[in-house]
Amino acid sequence: MNNIKVLDKEFTPYISQVVIESAISRIASQINRDLQDKNPLFLVMLNGAFMFAAELLKNINIDCETSFVKYSTYNGTQSTCEAKELIGLNSSLKDRNIVIIEDIIDSGFTMSCLMQKLQSMGVASIKIATMLYKPDAFKFDYKIDYIGMNIGNEFIVGYGLDYNEHGRNYPSIYKVVE
Repeated sequence: MNNIKVLDKEFTPYISQVVIESAISRIASQINRDLQDKNPLFLVMLNGAFMFAAELLKNINIDCETSFVKYSTYNGTQSTCEAKELIGLNSSLKDRNIVIIEDIIDSGFTMSCLMQKLQSMGVASIKIATMLYKPDAFKFDYKIDYIGMNIGNEFIVGYGLDYNEHGRNYPSIYKVVE
């Protein structure tokens, strides 16, 4: 893999498509085992998780449903949890087993807001599947059930992750060249 340029920044190869696909296969196997006979509803966090979700769901072989949500935190603090719901939940979630699919969890703030909303709607359970997790940036204590891989605090693009809405289309993940 060669370096790429996205807008005004150069990025170098970081995680190959082969490594990503292996992590997704592992997560799918865990979900298939853990949620057999639970008919989970997968909530895909847009925009970033679309590529991860598409590949993950192709490997899910249990009964399930899929929906999409889009949240943006803005001027929010941990205590007020102000999150702007851009695309919302359009069906009753009471007593449903939810799996939130996210591309990356760093501070964990937006996920915390979504979890609070889901809990207030009376869901039976919430599990989180993320392709990437930044443990050094994480500020909460909720459990992340399925993690593709831990990474440092690198700024990355590709495989759904963007830099100012650009660079999502790459099949591998690249980190910024400092």
